[in-house]
Amino acid sequence: MANRQIKKVAVLGSGVMGSRIACHFANIGAEVLLLDIVPKEGTDRNKIVNDALAAALKSSPSPIYDKRFAKRISTGNFEDDLPKIKVCDWVIEVVVERLDIKQQVYTNVEKHRKPGTLITTNTSGIPIHALLEGRSEDFQKHFCGTHFFNPPRYLPLLEIIPGAKTDPAVLAFLEEYGQRVLGKVTVLCKDTPAFIANRIGVFGIMGLFHLVEEMGLTVEEVDRLTGPALGRPKSATFRTADVVGLDTLVHVAKGVQENCPKDEQNATFALPSYLQQMVERNMLGSKTGKGFFFKDRSSPKGDILALDLKTLEYRPQVKPKFATLDAAKKEDNLVKRTAILYAGTDKAGEFYRKSFHGLFAYVSHRIPEITDQLYKIDDAMRAGFGWELGPFETWDAIGVKNAQDAMP
Repeated sequence: MANRQIKKVAVLGSGVMGSRIACHFANIGAEVLLLDIVPKEGTDRNKIVNDALAAALKSSPSPIYDKRFAKRISTGNFEDDLPKIKVCDWVIEVVVERLDIKQQVYTNVEKHRKPGTLITTNTSGIPIHALLEGRSEDFQKHFCGTHFFNPPRYLPLLEIIPGAKTDPAVLAFLEEYGQRVLGKVTVLCKDTPAFIANRIGVFGIMGLFHLVEEMGLTVEEVDRLTGPALGRPKSATFRTADVVGLDTLVHVAKGVQENCPKDEQNATFALPSYLQQMVERNMLGSKTGKGFFFKDRSSPKGDILALDLKTLEYRPQVKPKFATLDAAKKEDNLVKRTAILYAGTDKAGEFYRKSFHGLFAYVSHRIPEITDQLYKIDDAMRAGFGWELGPFETWDAIGVKNAQDAMP
């Protein structure tokens, strides 16, 4: 396994993730074969894949390091070009999240894949064990999940999820290759719903969605409290939800709720009524132009309005002010600043205590369910969600006993 080389990669499925994964492999010098289905109409059998790749190359931030690298990607379709995977060293499946379709693709892959070739799936919702039914011994031995985060060029997390029969040498190779060549933080996960980062991250977001209602906070207030002040991205909570797409968040939340009936926080993954109404009204965020924020193009300055969660009407943003944030601003050290935020005596302090206590309890209960090592949860949250401090590091910053004594 030590002398395994990845020179040619096949990416099956050219959607948002597939096309961008293809670009990331082109960035590191691999030759890439990007395949998708044949369109139902028209004579151009590669129209779907070519349009998807062209859209990816035009997107911002760019998935390709240098436009010339795009020449390393050749395109094709599943009907005419699947036999070409026999010369590939790694086949990555990124087709639609439907078990029957993925299994159909694997049946066809088995006809052409040479034994020993790596075969992985970028699924984030289907259990790895379910994908392997009916597959050959060699396929199962070289198969696992490699879950990239979007956009793959920029987000450093790569979750690796073994199947029951995955060769340990394959996992060791992917962990090392992911770090050394793809520039990733590789985190080995267990085969549990939403794996590590999305299980914890979406719990955190859903918890805040409910807490907002409970505490009567506004979307601007929550984004002010959960952004850079906390060592997290500027997009904080609601802006992040708009960028990711509410449909995507809801899909993960529903998946956890349905597939983890014994999760003690199962109810947290249920949608608050305002979120349900937003989905019904197609207010899915950036992709539909309306979400928790809305750019009013009719205003002279193109004002960005905020959603009132009680009325679901847009209104001008109000700049939040909290004494706790003012006190914390003076402290540059994030560890010390986190302790100041937690100790706040105003509504912001109450918000931090409630959200932190919920998070600390949740991550504690996920060991050993989703991973045996608690540092992997911190690694996944830093690399996948851009948190400077993982949940356990945050707990350390506050003081383990200090928080535990205050937790309900």
